[in-house]
Amino acid sequence: MGASYEGALTPTWQTWLVSSTNPYRQLPAVDHLVESLGDTGLPLALRVDCARTALDLARSEISRRGEGDPWTIAADLARDIRRSAGAKVINASGVLLHTNLGRAPLSVEAATAALDAATSYTNLELDLDEGDRGGRGVYLAALLRALTGAEDALVVNNNAGAVLLALATTASGRSVPVARGELIEIGGSFRLPLVMESGGARLVEVGTTNRTRIGDFATALQVHDCGAVLKVHPSNYRVQGFVSEVPVGELAALAAQRGVPLIHDLGSGLLDADVPWLGARPPEWLKGEPAARQSLEAGAGLVTFSGDKLVGGPQAGIIVGRSELVSRLRSHPLARALRTDSMTDAALAVTLEAYADKNARRIPLWRMAMATETELASRVRALAQRVGGRVRSGMSIMGAGSLSGVGIPTPQVVLEGEDHLHGCLLDADRPILARRQEKDLILDPRAVAEQDDQHIAEMVTACR
Repeated sequence: MGASYEGALTPTWQTWLVSSTNPYRQLPAVDHLVESLGDTGLPLALRVDCARTALDLARSEISRRGEGDPWTIAADLARDIRRSAGAKVINASGVLLHTNLGRAPLSVEAATAALDAATSYTNLELDLDEGDRGGRGVYLAALLRALTGAEDALVVNNNAGAVLLALATTASGRSVPVARGELIEIGGSFRLPLVMESGGARLVEVGTTNRTRIGDFATALQVHDCGAVLKVHPSNYRVQGFVSEVPVGELAALAAQRGVPLIHDLGSGLLDADVPWLGARPPEWLKGEPAARQSLEAGAGLVTFSGDKLVGGPQAGIIVGRSELVSRLRSHPLARALRTDSMTDAALAVTLEAYADKNARRIPLWRMAMATETELASRVRALAQRVGGRVRSGMSIMGAGSLSGVGIPTPQVVLEGEDHLHGCLLDADRPILARRQEKDLILDPRAVAEQDDQHIAEMVTACR
């Protein structure tokens, strides 16, 4: 009877046993995984991708270790993708223009103007008086003329585009002398010589890394067929010691004698060294920073700079200068490829209006930068008491390749020996970026809204 029982039931038993213990058979259907991701906020197509990827990874884990959890894998994948969409981050790093965080935050007014432009039709290229096609960027040009003293102005999508357009217009197929110490590289291995090459200009290096004289440029202009002279502000590094460079005025005069324009790439984009929008003397940390108005007054034909660095607006490249040169740039085919949209124009216009009204406090970057140590001190003491840290006198920096080597005095909270909290703070639902220094964690309040201090304190406590 035993043999008969075993022979009659073994095949069925074996089939059930395989299906119940085979880990591959335990994997859920794609639809079930997709359903479990319903509260992640991801659109259906991305949830399906997460589910399928999770199943593939789970199968791979099973083949190696004999087990795999597709539910956890799918949830982690969905969370990572959701966070990559653009989480609001509290910037306690002390870097005001943090490139990884999007550089300068816009004012509410600028963001609202961009929203209005994005959700309605605008007279972007419509002459409302004539009812016909009009000029693009007319209002921005008027603001920039008033703020810098330029004869004309043009806005493109970023400063690299501004330099590219200036070179392509004035020196395509011709040589352009540049001081060796100014052959900069910016983030992502983006090098000035490559920008020049893309614009069709031939680079002529003059001088040495640390010293360049006017005679070096004069020789280059005599020997080569030059279309322009380029001076670049090395805003993301400093060369100190036995150094010399040719002043803008001297270089502009030489370029004018040779019948070519001087292009001055400021990069960071200080509009006016006198900072009239502050209603006070320039702060010490701005000392020596070149500015657009003064460069034009010294004779530069074109000055280029960013709209999202020291200007504190949206990403853009701003070109100011002589009207005949800007007109040539405006009519170049590349200008259309590099132009901005209505949202960028609207946000930049509101930002520039704050300068024109001499009210820098409307611009978040300047409001943060000009906060006094006294204004920040009470917040820092309160935060330090809540998180058990100590207060120290530190330095915030501008960042994004601006004001290299220059700090803004700022009281900070030091959590000694707690740099391990860095990852946990970034993992919060509202991530917090602090600064690690040796084994300490530094909380810098300069770029933090006062209402976010409580969240920082709560998260530091939760991460311990």
